Amino acid sequence: MNRAESNRYSAAGSGPGPLTPDGCPVELYALLPPQGEAEIVHAAVPDGATIVELGAGAGRVTRGLLELGHEVVAVDESPEMLAHIRGARTICASIETLSLAERFDVVLLASYLVNETNDSLRASWLAACERQLAPDGCVIVQRHGLSWFDRAQPYERVTGGITLRLREVSRPTPDLLAATMEYEHDGRRWTHSYTHCRMDDDRLEAELARAGLRVDSYLTDDRGWLRARR
Repeated sequence: MNRAESNRYSAAGSGPGPLTPDGCPVELYALLPPQGEAEIVHAAVPDGATIVELGAGAGRVTRGLLELGHEVVAVDESPEMLAHIRGARTICASIETLSLAERFDVVLLASYLVNETNDSLRASWLAACERQLAPDGCVIVQRHGLSWFDRAQPYERVTGGITLRLREVSRPTPDLLAATMEYEHDGRRWTHSYTHCRMDDDRLEAELARAGLRVDSYLTDDRGWLRARR
């Protein structure tokens, strides 16, 4: 049983196999099926757009973007995660330290990273988005939908042969939600505990503005996906 805890992130994990610094189980993430993320991004950007995917993990979204005709550079701080990616250039680096010479048509910050509770870390990630953006490019951001913080409750479901359980849901403050995800597959069990902060429109737009960005449009009905530009 491996465990990962970090003062840098508001998250921790446990289970077999390697874990990322924020507690994500690598073997599990290599199994998780996509949930339409690549299609949302593709519909919001030009055909063939170059994409740098920040926090790409094991490539769950990367694969779909490649299949849709995009050139993708996948960035993650976990070499074990990146080892699962095929067909894309990979860069092992933390998002906040990323400083590539090239600029991209699209910078993708998905996986609810913008809901990180560490204000300075979140600000550094948004700054990295702006830093890697081509002059006429866009940033695609995924956050929790506006109702998630008020409605999230424990559940159990099966996806792609993996049993997922959301448990230990609590709200330390009106703008924070803490929970533990439990995953089971083929006799293996992982947990990932995290705390996320509410990111409503006003707060998100203010934080984007501090990074030199502005909301261009919301891409889904729950406003969980958005496109930003300079």
